[in-house]
Amino acid sequence: MAGQPIGKLDHIGIAVKNLAEARAFWENTMGARFMYEAENPEAGYKLVELDLAGLTVELLEPLGEDSFLRRFIEKHGEGMHHLTFALPDVKAKAAELKAHGVRVVDEHEFSPASYECFISPRSSHGVLIQLGSGYPTLANAAEWTKGKPQAE
Repeated sequence: MAGQPIGKLDHIGIAVKNLAEARAFWENTMGARFMYEAENPEAGYKLVELDLAGLTVELLEPLGEDSFLRRFIEKHGEGMHHLTFALPDVKAKAAELKAHGVRVVDEHEFSPASYECFISPRSSHGVLIQLGSGYPTLANAAEWTKGKPQAE
């Protein structure tokens, strides 16, 4: 299992209480460039994707009282929520990780080309790691930008 990187970093996810305030900080102070925004009421969040010199920063704000993000912020406060890595065969990697005793949770298949899972923070020293391929998991999947503004 050791030796090769698991995948390429697609984005970092940051849980925030107020998307507009966080976006203003990242754009005005950090120099990030707006890519797009989206809302996922079923999953309980809205997001903004920003490009910071090639690093994609995903700001996530909870929607609704039952949002997993609201619970996360209540427990941990605002801050880094997850790292997402892009890799071609997430199912195979998830099986390999599980075979080596890594706790893999929340596996979802969105389409034959899009799959995601998470490495539990219990296995990764406190960091939630998302592994994914395709849309909607990867912030840099081309489908995200179809029909969406690229800048404001």
